[in-house]
Amino acid sequence: MNTHTIRIAIADDEALFRTGVAALLKGEEDFEIIFEAENGKILIDKLAQQPLPDLVLMDLKMPELNGVESTKEIRKRYPQIKIIALSSYFSKSFVINMIDAGVSAYLSKDSSSKQVIDAIRGVMENGYYYDEVVMKLINENMLQGNKTPVKSVFDNLYLTKKEKEVLTLICAQYTTQEIADKLFVSPRTVDGHRNNLLQKTNCKNTAGLVIFAIQNGIVDIEDLNPL
Repeated sequence: MNTHTIRIAIADDEALFRTGVAALLKGEEDFEIIFEAENGKILIDKLAQQPLPDLVLMDLKMPELNGVESTKEIRKRYPQIKIIALSSYFSKSFVINMIDAGVSAYLSKDSSSKQVIDAIRGVMENGYYYDEVVMKLINENMLQGNKTPVKSVFDNLYLTKKEKEVLTLICAQYTTQEIADKLFVSPRTVDGHRNNLLQKTNCKNTAGLVIFAIQNGIVDIEDLNPL
């Protein structure tokens, strides 16, 4: 069992929904709800005044500052905070837009309790969580040719062999410790490779690395095992 307390903030303009999600998550011993916010502006203000959460559950449609702009602001100011989009809007455009903004997972508001909890744990352990529906939307987006231009990724000098190995294992949802064990290196070395990958690919987070790997044929979307 994870002994580290996962500190969570909830941003949603529906008070009843916030209360319900908070009650659900408080049932997990290692989850702590540190604050709630009714819109993105209040969320950003609270982040500046209180201890930072490890993770934010983010609605999309909020007054004053919406989920997309709030996510971009958090990624800029507090890149260490993980963000999960939790929304009633589940079209491809919404999902892809939020992933591009830097979320590590995208869930529908009618997701099961187990899926929300699994997503939080998956994001904290692996850096991302994509279920089958989200993976399908990502795949459709790529089939339509919406790829982000990158450097000469197929140049062997661009990504080292070890970086590609680490990237492949990240996509297979291995934790840092598991990757370290498989490659016979230290967790710190794995973190170093991950940081190099983020810099070389201009990705915002681990979730972005997964998209990058799929887009550039480093891994095949059919070979991934969505949670």
